[in-house]
Amino acid sequence: MRLGLTANAEVPEALKLARKAISELKGQDLVLESGIARIFGKEGRPIEEMDIDALVTVGGDGTILRSLQRTEAPIFGINAGVLGFLTEMNEDGIEKGIKRMLEGDYFIDERIKLKTTVAGERQFDATNEAVVHTAHIAKIRHFHVYVDDQLALDVRADGIIVATPTGSTCYAMAVGSPIIDPRVDAFVIAPMAPFKFAARPMVVPASSKVRIEVAKPKPCMCVIDGQQEKEMEGLEAAEFSISENKARFIRFERDFYTRIREKIVCML
Repeated sequence: MRLGLTANAEVPEALKLARKAISELKGQDLVLESGIARIFGKEGRPIEEMDIDALVTVGGDGTILRSLQRTEAPIFGINAGVLGFLTEMNEDGIEKGIKRMLEGDYFIDERIKLKTTVAGERQFDATNEAVVHTAHIAKIRHFHVYVDDQLALDVRADGIIVATPTGSTCYAMAVGSPIIDPRVDAFVIAPMAPFKFAARPMVVPASSKVRIEVAKPKPCMCVIDGQQEKEMEGLEAAEFSISENKARFIRFERDFYTRIREKIVCML
């Protein structure tokens, strides 16, 4: 099994756990991400150039989301952050988790991703969500949201979130969207701080084509998974549909609802 490893170099705890993971993987065919390799005085490669069977990420959900923009390999996430909803192991489970992974004692949790284009230019796919929002603080925009070319929302708001089921437990949940079981192929469209109280989040089939236009062109920003930013003048449309690519995670338990309960407790 050829493995890659990356970690959030800005978090000391992540570097500590990365060293522990590397020690547990001693003797395995392991490729380090370039930035981490430099810190450890070893040779490495960019994630997008790795030819691997799985990628070990050490950090939080942001580390995983950045990695998923650059690889289609399954992710084995080790949590070095506060919540780590997408991760699979905490520090005390690293040894056992790596052993099970190497023995093939796991399953692949496959999630849909969101394809995003702005003015016809494809952006990174989103595992969680894409957000079109105002480029200026405290300035709302007038958005038209179309689903399969039918006007679904005509709303003034800070922005519009289009989220996958995976992302329904993240930014979309924070603005009042429902939680969607990842086995359901659907997207959530959620206005951010809508000026019209009746503008509520809606769930649409993942087979839908969603298009967001700014009624009165003014600068906006399209942000993918909180990682990639694309400036918009406001004249162009942002379009969303299901991607041909998938996000894949190495899992040991089918515990989505346990994760949800634990996350809600952490947020209280």
